[in-house]
Amino acid sequence: MPVAHPRRWLILFVILAAECMDLLDGTIVNVAAPTIHHDLRTSSTALQWIIGGYPLAIAVGLITGGRLGDLFGRRRLFVIGAAGFTLASVLCGLAPSTGALIGARLLQGVAGALMLPQGLGIIREVFPGDELPKAFGVFGPVMGSAALLGPIVGGGLIGLDLFGSGWRMVFFINLPLGIAAVIGAVRLVPESRSDKAAKLDIGGVGLVSAAAVLLVYPLIQGRELGWPVWTYVSMAASVAAFGLFWLHLARRVRTGGDPLVIPSVFTHRGYSGGLLVLTLFFVGMIGSSLALTLFLQIGQGYSAIHAGLTFIPLSLGVAVAAPLSGGLLMPRVGGRLPIQAGGVVSLAGYGAVIAAVHGAGHVSSWDVLPGLLVIGLGMGLFIAPLFDTILAAVTDAETGSASGVLNALQQLAGAIGVAVLGTVFFTAVSHGGFGSGLERTLWWQLGLTTAMLAASTLLPKWARDPADALAGAAGTDAQVAGESTRVPELAA
Repeated sequence: MPVAHPRRWLILFVILAAECMDLLDGTIVNVAAPTIHHDLRTSSTALQWIIGGYPLAIAVGLITGGRLGDLFGRRRLFVIGAAGFTLASVLCGLAPSTGALIGARLLQGVAGALMLPQGLGIIREVFPGDELPKAFGVFGPVMGSAALLGPIVGGGLIGLDLFGSGWRMVFFINLPLGIAAVIGAVRLVPESRSDKAAKLDIGGVGLVSAAAVLLVYPLIQGRELGWPVWTYVSMAASVAAFGLFWLHLARRVRTGGDPLVIPSVFTHRGYSGGLLVLTLFFVGMIGSSLALTLFLQIGQGYSAIHAGLTFIPLSLGVAVAAPLSGGLLMPRVGGRLPIQAGGVVSLAGYGAVIAAVHGAGHVSSWDVLPGLLVIGLGMGLFIAPLFDTILAAVTDAETGSASGVLNALQQLAGAIGVAVLGTVFFTAVSHGGFGSGLERTLWWQLGLTTAMLAASTLLPKWARDPADALAGAAGTDAQVAGESTRVPELAA
């Protein structure tokens, strides 16, 4: 069991500063997208790259970044990643053209892929086992607050137009967080690495990176170019590359090598089924959120702050439903039922938004408020049990690979969502206007959510033994009840 580090809580907040940079970057940039589109005169395809290039770069590099931390030291990779992310954010803010901004966003993603995977390993090194639940329990409120405040902060910064910066301030906001993360890591975080780390699987890195790029690049570029033959060839080559990646992993295992991902993780029903459900969820959520942002700001003329405030009901819905799902429903009815209930509730919410915008000339925030609130409730019911079901399905030895693939696939799904649903949106806008674009996108989202519900039947009813789940719930209740007696320790 790790020895408790005397400054473990300060180290935790250093890690959280880095996590907040990543989360804020996604929510803030979405709100800033229409302003960037207007200021830099970007094409719709270039805007998709500005939004989707970042998660694509993270997805390609996440698994590799985690393994590099095992090999060369987690603190070292965290500092390099945080410094690189901060520098890339400054370059984004200074970007004179669309091409420069896309390049800086890709650099952000690469740096994020080095930085983000190190946090889990560092926390496990500095906290004793009995304090880990309490440490990870801090993540939820902080991440939730960042998600809630991101659109509001982004809209406010654009609206204030400090020093004539316009949208550029949404990238400069990372500067204080990044500096704090770098200085805090250098001064506080001890160096650590895996005792079992072997050589990096270069072949696996190359295959999975090529597969991801071969898939996402034609999805984003295809519409603007009229879907030439090479786009279909590229997507077919992506499928082949993923197949070769699987064969490569199996061969590494047979020959005693150290694979980039342990292939056995995919043999677990809860893990493989959960990844399919997660992919469908994030493709739809990220893509539809971008479409709604563009509809409100460009189609309806909302200011950035007005659009950010409009999303508050969705965030509040998540904040209300997530504790209910994770703390009350999962231990009593299992994980599959709340996941399915969340999908059904989300369907109702998206249907309500479609009804609100159908045939309407002007759409107010009040018109979409009920639908967004219901969507948020559905997301909250869905998220906690899904991640628990996925990770509970694997063994301790497989946890590292399973977590890396999970995080990478989540980011890749976001990039695919921007590419696919962004293409659906802009194609419909060109024929019928922004209202038509949003409606068409949300109908696709209804289809994706329905497919997600069908895929959820692959999940086991319980993530783990029901008796263990109830015992865990009781322990959590007891911990929460005694939390007030330990608040001074958090501040130490």
